[in-house]
Amino acid sequence: MGVVIGSLEVFFGKGLLIVSEWRLKYFIYLIFLLPVAGLIIEFLYDRYGGRSRQGMGLIFDVNSGAQKTIPLRLIPIVIVSTWLTHLFGGSAGREGVAIQIGGTLAHWCGRYSLAKHIKQYKFEQIALITGMAAGFSGLFQTPIAAIFFAMEIFIVGRLDYRALLPATVGSFTAAFMSQSLGLEKFNFKLTAVPELNLSMAVRLIGIGILFGLAGFLFSWGLKSGKQLAAKLIINRYKRIFVGGLLLVFLMLVLHQGRYAGLGSNLIMAAFNEGTVYPYDFILKLALTVLTLSIGFQGGEVTPIFAIGSVFGAVLAPLFGIPVPLGAAIGYIGVFSSATNTFIAPIIMGCEVFGYQLLPYFFVALCLAYTCNFNVSIYGKQTSLFLKNELNR
Repeated sequence: MGVVIGSLEVFFGKGLLIVSEWRLKYFIYLIFLLPVAGLIIEFLYDRYGGRSRQGMGLIFDVNSGAQKTIPLRLIPIVIVSTWLTHLFGGSAGREGVAIQIGGTLAHWCGRYSLAKHIKQYKFEQIALITGMAAGFSGLFQTPIAAIFFAMEIFIVGRLDYRALLPATVGSFTAAFMSQSLGLEKFNFKLTAVPELNLSMAVRLIGIGILFGLAGFLFSWGLKSGKQLAAKLIINRYKRIFVGGLLLVFLMLVLHQGRYAGLGSNLIMAAFNEGTVYPYDFILKLALTVLTLSIGFQGGEVTPIFAIGSVFGAVLAPLFGIPVPLGAAIGYIGVFSSATNTFIAPIIMGCEVFGYQLLPYFFVALCLAYTCNFNVSIYGKQTSLFLKNELNR
């Protein structure tokens, strides 16, 4: 399963790189076609999508038993729709797509496997988690983080260890296939790390709180944005077209495409002493929320990485923290807050930036994870507990 999912993620990921290169080269021409691309995306989902329109919500429903199946047509539709979003200048990610691809394929394998009759293990749920881990790992090549992300994403406060062994096999296999087929992995090893003393711990606590609030702002903004867009323009075709026109205007006037696509340019700027503006994080956040709220497709996580990285690069000097370290903590801190996960972001930070940073990540993310008011980008995520009074 990991071989197939890993190969499919490479196909999706390399296709995304190609359309992103085209966008960078011909941005001034392609951006004006964004509303038309939106109409095509809406037509695909309206005519062929069915329940595929629910995206990650459908994955959560199948895991909880609220729905039984995931249509296989979700895979080609979400891939093509995401490519169109990125080609014509939308601000979106890829992780949600990768998880949907892996989860859909693995769930179908689980449904038609003889092992599904072993009811006490709820084999289809295990297959779903395994596929999600493989999908995440195949795209990001962070296999250990992918395992824990898939196990902790559905219910806050619970790890589904029933899927540990198959998810491990699927995740590492997908990462190996992805690497073998030439999909590049982002990593940045920090060499100069300050001593972790009481003063540094206090600074990590402070910056962690701000990352938690940034993640909350993204999650809350995405939920509110979708509700507001649906209320203002009921017709989906009109919504994505009119919203697309607004997006074209904003992308042009705000540094001509700086905030389009995944946000990889912002991540590279944060870690390589490039130009980072104090307002980068809020503009990337707002434009990603707008893109996804009006109906364009793509994930949220890579833009979240970008938001966290540039926010961390701006905050680091204010807290007396080296900029690369601040950017690294922001990279995973906003991710932790926005997804309402704790273990996976810490491990991801270690896999991307180095395991010597584990204590720094742990201290900062304790606060980032706690200060998100229990709000997540995954609207159907449930929780075993409340981390604060806001949701009581």
